[in-house]
Amino acid sequence: MPWVSSEAMSRHLEAISAVVQSGAHAVLVCDGAGWHRTGGRLVVPTNITLLPLPGYAPELNPIENVWAYIRGNFLNITVWDTYDEIVDACCRAWNTFITDITRVASVTIRTWATVNP
Repeated sequence: MPWVSSEAMSRHLEAISAVVQSGAHAVLVCDGAGWHRTGGRLVVPTNITLLPLPGYAPELNPIENVWAYIRGNFLNITVWDTYDEIVDACCRAWNTFITDITRVASVTIRTWATVNP
């Protein structure tokens, strides 16, 4: 069983739906992960549309830049002796990355995907 299920994704979408302003509609860009697909048991609220990215288009997916940044700045040229050391290193890298909001924005921004009020 994958670490994220359709049920978990449905709950995530429900939480997003709850904060979408009344009368507004949210469009969420999704990659090809199995739990992002509407077939099966995924429940998508009526005020959300899922916009799937085309396959093999990492340049369109900001999270790919995040993984590249984390690998290049925290996890490169390192050998770990145990699984727990790998998990600890990844957690430290992620937690360090997310505390720098300016860095997160610079790595994930897509000027072509900006909404001007």
